[in-house]
Amino acid sequence: MAGVAEAMETAKEFSIRIIPAVEISAVYSPSNGSGANEPVHVLAYYGSWGPAKSQELEKVLSSIREGRYTRAKEMLSKLRNLGMPLNFEDVSNIAGSGVAPGRVHVARAMVEAGYVDNLRQAFSRYLYDGGPAYATGSEPAGESVVQLICRTGGIAVLAHPWALKNPVPVIKDLKAAGLHAIEVYRSDGKLSGLSDLADTYELLKLGGSDYHGRDDKEEPDIGSVDLPVLAFFRFLEAAQPIWCNAIKEIFANATERTGLNGPKGCHQTNSVDDLCNTCLSSPELGETDDSEAEVLRTEFADIILSNRSCKTLIEQRAEITSLLH
Repeated sequence: MAGVAEAMETAKEFSIRIIPAVEISAVYSPSNGSGANEPVHVLAYYGSWGPAKSQELEKVLSSIREGRYTRAKEMLSKLRNLGMPLNFEDVSNIAGSGVAPGRVHVARAMVEAGYVDNLRQAFSRYLYDGGPAYATGSEPAGESVVQLICRTGGIAVLAHPWALKNPVPVIKDLKAAGLHAIEVYRSDGKLSGLSDLADTYELLKLGGSDYHGRDDKEEPDIGSVDLPVLAFFRFLEAAQPIWCNAIKEIFANATERTGLNGPKGCHQTNSVDDLCNTCLSSPELGETDDSEAEVLRTEFADIILSNRSCKTLIEQRAEITSLLH
């Protein structure tokens, strides 16, 4: 989530709407105990104010990042055994300052060293899931990741399920953990039966290019997926109450931190939710898919989270109400 703030600030210059999200690497273990573990990637989509319980989310992401350093070193060890030695410092420099190195950075180092012609070749020959130079990190279980996303006020989506060896049990078990959607729409226009699986398990249908900036001519471009407008509307419809509950929790935590419910001369209230519900129940913030409503919610969150002094709830109400008219 480190780049979300910069992305949202930049998006304002181009009138682009950003939905904060993060792709979390995880491992799926068959619930029946048969079969090998399989890497899965779960997307977490949040409202413009970000996740509730952000510290809990960041703790998990931090653990995964640390595991990526160990994983990168293990991949380099395997490549060395295959006769393709690389320096960890070179891979780290490619990743950039403060960025945990991943497969794409190892692949770029392989290209620069002349071991492969391009990134696609690095992945198809050595770094693919289960490949001769592939290594796992400290990824959590897929079910626990889905539950984490749900607890932190996000929409949990299984990314590129068509890459799974056997998507049915994965989707079934992740659905039981709280999964909201799966990616169905692809850059090549194929659905591969995943639409039927989404219907079977009553999941939303989304899509994505899986663009990771690999500088590969064969990598799908950003925006190359034709996502039906109706699918996006259904996504927003499902996300709205979840994101609204998240902002209520964020607001409640913020008022506790700033002392709005404390004894320091601030106005008391029986329920923080009362104020949130009053603001969010405005006719302009009704149960619609209006993007303007989302903008207002964002401004609402910015006011609460940027508060650095102890204001009365009446003053807070006045500021918020002014945004709604």
